[in-house]
Order: sequence, then structure tokens, then C-alpha cells
Amino acid sequence: MSLLMEAATSAANSAANAPHFPVSATLVYVVGFIAAVTIGSIAWYNSKRPVGWEDKERPSVVPEVKKEETPGIGTPKA
Repeated sequence: MSLLMEAATSAANSAANAPHFPVSATLVYVVGFIAAVTIGSIAWYNSKRPVGWEDKERPSVVPEVKKEETPGIGTPKA
């Protein structure tokens, strides 16, 4: 009887210590992919339009991004 109890205890311990599916890592990948697609779409819509798309309207959900005269340099000295 004690041998049976040892086997059951051993099976329960190994089941509890078995590797589990990495939910948190998968969630990071999914959220990162969605963020990359969203940011890429906004950047694409704010870039120069491809041939044939120059006269198309910007979707209302995409914010307008103003270009700077000297991006990243600061104020120009005249």
C-alpha cells in the first residue's frame, strides 16, 4: 500500500513541476505585433502616398503629423 502511495505522490509532484505553456511570453509577442502594425500603419499613412494614392483622403482615425524643418537638430540659426 505504501508503494502505491509513493507512486501516486511521485506522479502528482512531477505533474505539478511539468513545464507549462509560457502565457506571459506569448502575450508580449501578441501585444508587440499589434503595436508594430498600428505604429507602422500610422507611419505609412503619414508618409508620401504611393503612386495612385496621392489624391486619397486620410482616414479620420489616423492623426496628422506635422513635419519639422530641421528634425532633431533644434531651432535653425538664421
